[in-house]
Amino acid sequence: MAATAHGSALFEAVVYLAAALVCVPLFARLKIGAIIGYLAAGLLIGPYVLGMVADTGAVTGLAELGVVMVMFVIGLELRPSRLWALRKDIFGLGSAQVALTGLLLVPVATAILGLGWRAAIVVGFGLALSSTAFALQLYKERGTLNTPGGERAFAILLLQDMALVPLLAMVSLLAGAPSPDAAAGWQTGLVTLGAVVAVVAVGRYGLPWLFDFIVASGVRELLTAAALFIVVGTAALMASIGLSMALGAFIAGVVLADSEFRHQLEADIEPFRGLLLGLFFISVGTGLKLPVLLIQPTLIVGFTLALLFAKILVLYVLTRVTGSKLTDAREIAASLAQSGEFGFVLFAAAQGAGLLKPDEASMLGACITLSMLLTPLLSRAVQYLGRRAPEDGMDDGPALADRTRKGRIILAGYGRFGQVVAQMLLARGLEVTLIDSDPARIRLTRQFGQTVYFGNGWRVDVLRAAGAESAQMLILCGSKDRMTADQIQRIKREFPSLQVLVRVSDRIELMELLKSDADFLIREVFESAVAMGREALKRIGLDASTIETIETEFRTRDETRLTMQAESGDMFRGRDLIFRPDNPLTSTVFDIGPTDDADDTAPTVRPIAQPARRKPVKATREPVEDDGFDQTGWS
Repeated sequence: MAATAHGSALFEAVVYLAAALVCVPLFARLKIGAIIGYLAAGLLIGPYVLGMVADTGAVTGLAELGVVMVMFVIGLELRPSRLWALRKDIFGLGSAQVALTGLLLVPVATAILGLGWRAAIVVGFGLALSSTAFALQLYKERGTLNTPGGERAFAILLLQDMALVPLLAMVSLLAGAPSPDAAAGWQTGLVTLGAVVAVVAVGRYGLPWLFDFIVASGVRELLTAAALFIVVGTAALMASIGLSMALGAFIAGVVLADSEFRHQLEADIEPFRGLLLGLFFISVGTGLKLPVLLIQPTLIVGFTLALLFAKILVLYVLTRVTGSKLTDAREIAASLAQSGEFGFVLFAAAQGAGLLKPDEASMLGACITLSMLLTPLLSRAVQYLGRRAPEDGMDDGPALADRTRKGRIILAGYGRFGQVVAQMLLARGLEVTLIDSDPARIRLTRQFGQTVYFGNGWRVDVLRAAGAESAQMLILCGSKDRMTADQIQRIKREFPSLQVLVRVSDRIELMELLKSDADFLIREVFESAVAMGREALKRIGLDASTIETIETEFRTRDETRLTMQAESGDMFRGRDLIFRPDNPLTSTVFDIGPTDDADDTAPTVRPIAQPARRKPVKATREPVEDDGFDQTGWS
């Protein structure tokens, strides 16, 4: 029996993955969108087409974690100060949208579906809630989530998530038969407040200690386990007291938004978030009841169109009245037009309370799914209209966002070298995101008023979480491990527009990284050694022009030798260019008189022949920093 159940679960996992691998790339290539691909995959393997998945509710709980993780990641992006700045849109615009849309849909549900007034109220306000997963994914695909329009859309969605709790209470009130075991309202409020306070307290004081402990252990995978524990644990806590799991995860994300571990957390969560969110969309597709559609197709399609029209009308009017641009208002209206996953939750509760019949709940579920299917098409139509009729004299959201991000820099490795570089950038007022992998250094840096985030700066997922897709430059200022050309190439492939500047430890690492597409390579201790040599020559009495001649010849020879070594892979190539006691520059290039007499004539400088260069070499100069010796012997 157990073996059979295990085999069945394994088979269904294979079916889900295979359907996604077939449908999603196909729909993406057709420019229809990945979301429709996931829905189509679910519909294809569902009980009414191929019948490969019979129990459509088996993965629902797991799939809902995708939405939970989306809200956690969004919370990580929202510092409390930014959330406070959105308070008017959350409680003003968001509340108005839910209230007006719900009131508008109540008579529509009564007229078209023939529901009683109690059931119509539940249906109207339930359908007023949009799909957080759908809308956020659409904004993410367009890259407009951080624009003014994207922030307003998110504010509305956040209020809708919070509205689920009072709407569930409304179902019990309308049913007229509250559970005798139900707690009093004030008790529920205290429990809710206590849960939120507990999440905030643990996030502020407990998690930093936990992450320090994990990092000190050196077991890398425990960081991923900790990230999953935070998300799932918070969601479970909120679900245990009847609150939205997504809302609980969002609160946890906001609490950790100021944490130095936020980018590492986002990078660790991202693979699970994407996979589970895709699973959520597939589960929605498998739950689409085709027999219901076939029995009353006109009624369902007509009601769905009325639903979309009502939501688009309310969203468009409200956003325009409250100051959104035309393009933003269109995008918000189209992206939030669908009904969402909370509708399924609310209608299931209404069915359990006797307000809705099973057939009515199934029909409403079909309407929700159909609205989800139509939303990406509406969004593409709005984008097409926006391209055909741009607003005169006004920038659209993405263009505005790109300009505000111009000059943003990510600096990884905040040791002695990175601190000097960061100071020069911050002096210009540039936006610099600092990353380091040493918790002790991060804590110490906070005492100097700097925020440094935990993470490995050469990891693509950490860089993406830190905003590399919209950044202008990445400066890699040091790593415990040597960088490789493959690592640099991977970064350049993922972020083609990102300029990559790399500090290398010595000549051997430099020769390796010359094979990459790094924009600038800087050799450790090179400049400090040259500066020391200049000072020594100055103190023995050479004038500035002679010192400059020596430095120029040394740099030219060193660069030529490096080119020859990099091309051949032979460390001994170009060794005849190295200055030795029997091969000094002064004997062949210029004459230097006695240096112990201040009245002697200054040296006479003769031109230096510049050696031919076989291949341009990226800059190899570096600011002062070293406390050791180059192990190669020839830096």
